Amino acid sequence: MSHRICPWWLGYLLASPIRRLLQNPDEVIAPYVREGMTVLEPGPGMGFFTLPLARRVGPTGRVVAVDVQPKMIAALKRRVARAGLLPQVDARLVAANTMGLADIEGTVDFTLAFAMVHELPSVEPFLREVARALKPGGSLLIAEPAGHVKAPMFDAELQSAAKAGLELVSRPTIRRSLAALLKKA
Repeated sequence: MSHRICPWWLGYLLASPIRRLLQNPDEVIAPYVREGMTVLEPGPGMGFFTLPLARRVGPTGRVVAVDVQPKMIAALKRRVARAGLLPQVDARLVAANTMGLADIEGTVDFTLAFAMVHELPSVEPFLREVARALKPGGSLLIAEPAGHVKAPMFDAELQSAAKAGLELVSRPTIRRSLAALLKKA
């Protein structure tokens, strides 16, 4: 499969309230995110998960949302501002080869990688960077769209996660997705 980033204009469809009928972001994140947590969200698009994450972490928490597309980050910032969640969300434009997370290494409680790992040209550097950002005991939820990612490709992602020091905890059920919860030892 070629590695192509979701076009920015598709972000409007992905952030649509209609999508909630197929996939409720609150139900996906509820088991993993609590008030006061620091959450990393790579590839947030225009914020389908970012806004619920920010509400869930509350005023004492933080969501660091990183994306390589300027138009996605700009739209995300507008949506976050309209929702009154600016204090909770740190939206960053990052380079294609790094998320630039040196300032938060070892502080992240939870990372949500939703429908984006398959878009990466190289999975292993990404997962190593996530592992460095996570605090001991921190977790990563990877969910890939079952229509785009087949089981062997997902299994390869999980093998890369193991090489990065992340251990498989469970395989949660998320509608229309292949999913795994991993934890940093």
